[in-house]
Amino acid sequence: MEAFYDILKITIPALLVLITAWILLRYLIKNDQDKRKQELVLQNSRTVTPIKLQAYERIVLFLERTSLESMLVRISSPGMSAAQLHSALLTTIRSEFEHNLSQQIYMSPQAWEVVRNARSNMIKIINGEFEKLPPTATGMAFSKILLETIMDMQKEPTRAAIDYIKGEIGRMI
Repeated sequence: MEAFYDILKITIPALLVLITAWILLRYLIKNDQDKRKQELVLQNSRTVTPIKLQAYERIVLFLERTSLESMLVRISSPGMSAAQLHSALLTTIRSEFEHNLSQQIYMSPQAWEVVRNARSNMIKIINGEFEKLPPTATGMAFSKILLETIMDMQKEPTRAAIDYIKGEIGRMI
C-alpha cells in the first residue's frame, strides 16, 4: 500500500504539471492563430479597401456622366431630332452601365441596387418624356422638357444614388 502512495505522490504532481502545460500550450497556440487571422484580415483590408474605393469612384463617375444635364451637354447637337437624341441618350446610359458592370463585385448589394435603380429611373424619365412629344419634335425641345422634368423633381435619380454611395463610403472609411 505504501508503494501505491509513493506512486500517487509522483503521478499526481506530474499530471498537474502535464494538464497545466497542455492548457497553456493550447492557449498560446489559439492566441497565435487569432493573431495571424487578424494580420491576414488587416493585410486584406489594406489591399481591398483601395480597390473598393476605386470601384465607388468609378460608379460615381458613371452616375455623373449619366445625369441628364451632363448627357445633354455632351450629346445634344443643333439639328438633332428628338428621336435621335432619345436614341443617343439611351445608348449612352447603356454603354456607360455596361462599361462599369464589373464594379458591382466591390460594392455592397444595396449600393449596386441603388445604382441599377438610378439607371432604370433615368431611362423611364427619358422614355416617358419622349412618348409625350409629337413625332416631329426637335432635339432642343426634347432637351428642354427633360431639363424641366429634372428640375421639378426633388432629386434627380443619379444625384440620389451619388448621395447614397457617399454615405456608404463614409461608413466604410
